Amino acid sequence: MRVPVSWLTEHLDTKERFTAEQIAEAFVRVGLEVEEVAPLGPVTGPVVVGRVAEIEELTEFKKPIRYCMVEVAEADDHDETMGPRMRGIVCGATNFAEGDLVVVALPGAVLPGGFAITKRKTYGRYSDGMICSARELGLGDEHTGILVLPSGDEHVGAGDDAVDYLGLDDSVIELSITPDRGYAFSIRGLARELACAFDISYRDHAAIDVPEAEGPAFPVTVENEEDCPRFVARRIIGVDPTAPTPFWIRRRLMLAGIRSISLAVDVTNYVMLEMGQPMHAYDTPSIKGGIVVRRAEAGEKLTTLDDVERTLDPDDIVITDETGPIGLAGVMGGASTEVRPDSSDILLEAANWEPTAVARTVRRHKLPSEASKRFERRVDANIAPMALERAARLLRDHAEGSIQPGRTDVGGVTPMPTVTMPIGLPDQVAGTRYPSGATVRRLQQIGCTTVDMFTGEDGKSRVAIQPPTWRPDLTEPADLVEEVLRLEGYDSIPTQLPPAPPGKGATASQLRRRAVGRALAEAGYIEVIPFPFVSPTIWDSFGLAFDDNRRRTVSLLNPLEADRSELATTLLPGLLEALIRNVSRGMRDVALFHIGQVTLPKAQQVPVPTVGVAARPKDGEVAALHAALPQQPVHTAVVLAGNREQAGWWGPGEPANWADAIRAAHIVAEASGVELNIRAAELAPWHPGRCAQLLVGDLAVGYAGELHPKVIEALGLPKRTCAMELKLDALPVVGRRPAPSPSPYPPVLLDVALVVDISVPVAEVATTLRNGGGDLLEDLHLFDVFTGEQVGEGKRSLAYSLRFRAPDRTLTVEEATAARDSAVSAAASRFGAALRS
Repeated sequence: MRVPVSWLTEHLDTKERFTAEQIAEAFVRVGLEVEEVAPLGPVTGPVVVGRVAEIEELTEFKKPIRYCMVEVAEADDHDETMGPRMRGIVCGATNFAEGDLVVVALPGAVLPGGFAITKRKTYGRYSDGMICSARELGLGDEHTGILVLPSGDEHVGAGDDAVDYLGLDDSVIELSITPDRGYAFSIRGLARELACAFDISYRDHAAIDVPEAEGPAFPVTVENEEDCPRFVARRIIGVDPTAPTPFWIRRRLMLAGIRSISLAVDVTNYVMLEMGQPMHAYDTPSIKGGIVVRRAEAGEKLTTLDDVERTLDPDDIVITDETGPIGLAGVMGGASTEVRPDSSDILLEAANWEPTAVARTVRRHKLPSEASKRFERRVDANIAPMALERAARLLRDHAEGSIQPGRTDVGGVTPMPTVTMPIGLPDQVAGTRYPSGATVRRLQQIGCTTVDMFTGEDGKSRVAIQPPTWRPDLTEPADLVEEVLRLEGYDSIPTQLPPAPPGKGATASQLRRRAVGRALAEAGYIEVIPFPFVSPTIWDSFGLAFDDNRRRTVSLLNPLEADRSELATTLLPGLLEALIRNVSRGMRDVALFHIGQVTLPKAQQVPVPTVGVAARPKDGEVAALHAALPQQPVHTAVVLAGNREQAGWWGPGEPANWADAIRAAHIVAEASGVELNIRAAELAPWHPGRCAQLLVGDLAVGYAGELHPKVIEALGLPKRTCAMELKLDALPVVGRRPAPSPSPYPPVLLDVALVVDISVPVAEVATTLRNGGGDLLEDLHLFDVFTGEQVGEGKRSLAYSLRFRAPDRTLTVEEATAARDSAVSAAASRFGAALRS
């Protein structure tokens, strides 16, 4: 919400002048979020009010161009230092006429943005200044025409200082209002917060006398009081439809970001900003019969004020007359009853609507409005008659309207329930001692009423507080405590580091997770925290079969984004999205990892029990809650694209491939203290010929390799993108690892080349050699793979380097050779391997 500082300070009962920065700091102190403090201007140099004396239309150009003679000083008080009394100015706007008052920036003036005004020749004429729009003066975003001042204002005339008249020394503060603070969506509510922050008195402009109603103003029927707790209407006749909106109202609307339309509409918007009560103005003769508030019927249609015909839903609350719907409750009025340029009989409505119904209507019709923002956050039903009276009086004073004595008031106000708490509870929660009476004083500042003060059975003083109707969020003692603490100042709460509770430190699982994260980071991977929600369409992009368990997800009833309504069963969608985002930002070589939970629904889902909040849940209730939750095991995953090794003077870069993804799995296994087995596999979204299954013993714990080309194309990934995902919770937890004991004796290095069928997995050959070599075989690695006529069709040669070493003696060549022969014999027995000559 955008609020001018000058409007706010009108509600503060003090002679002290606060700067915009002081006010912003005060808002922050009481817990409001300030997004921006924007001073108007700066405007320097001669900017004056001018009267348009003559207008010459220049017709030789393709677009409308006018040459205007503008009087910038009265004849009897002309200042020679300002130059000529009449100025010729070229202007392209057409929304003004001869005799209108406008704002003129004379040569030498500098407008916001450093725009300097000079005398220059344009369109064949000399332009001796500029006629300004509201946008050019920094008053708002309106730029469809120049700013026309009210000609009938006796306080302004040609030659007057426009900077002072327009209040260009003002500032605008923009705040982000949280959903629980609907009252702060008004000048009234924000000024009350400021008064609390500065600890000064507050002027409530809503405290106006509302006369007793002399019968109804208009027949109104509300079918369901829950949809519309209160509906108030007032009628004003004899309104002058040509009456202009006073400039002080237009100025405040502009600074708040609202466009001026007509006096009747501007008044409703002004009162909404001032008091927080959205209103609507009807052209009374356009309403056929009485007004009925009800739910829409299926198939009903309504043309709203934006001239869009909308098909209504039975969940929409609508205002109707005999012809059907004439407005979407709390969102937007209908075109059939809008105030027209000749409307002189106005019916003002100030109602209160059910917040969730308004929120659903806004999202259903994609029709957010200033009114709906307030109704979604709850509007005080008690303010409606005062807001209506304020708007009616403005129309009477500025449009010569006559307020009819009747007032329709359907429904009422439900008072807030009394909340009782120990009077010393804020001191106890904050861990400090506030001055005597601070609790009651602060609660009274926000509008609470002290109902009773008494001593409880425990001997403690207690206070019974009734919150005001504009604070529906104050329902528990904790809510009142929070109010006292924030108004007394969070900086008054002592900061004390709590002592660490005795224990055994991190668990083995937590230590393993940290070790895995460090190991992947040391290997060059960057940790990211991707979005945990996915779209149901991602599984089609992954090429998953319709019966794939990963398609069986948990759906959200109220997702943050409508197209991402499911919790992920795998980490890959979020990681690949992060990869795409990085590539789109120019990062060609990317290696990312994430350690997080996935959500796996149970085969038989148990309903979530309802547990009270008055006390700690019992053990059985906690067990029932856990039983109702889906499984959430921890996985770790990596994705790679581009070069794994950068290019440089040493040579070309090394592109990432499926082997790097498998190596990432080995890094995780080594950090976890377990050994992985690898074998070829096929599983979407990986490439069938470049996919490996990861096993611990005979238990499959994940997959790694290159993604399928169709998946890469569907998601817009870089070519040959690789990925690995491993079930971290499925790995056995190794509590204590034996310290390594390196042998001080020299090794014996032997090489061996085996010819095997091309279908034999390389990893299984290595495992067989390791088992056959016995305890003397310290290490082996594959250093060459060869296929060709020399080894035969359907065969390949695998060359391994073997390192033998004894822990307690120098190993002889004969012992090492015997161990090598044993390893080769094991490979020959299992795979029919033969030594390559």
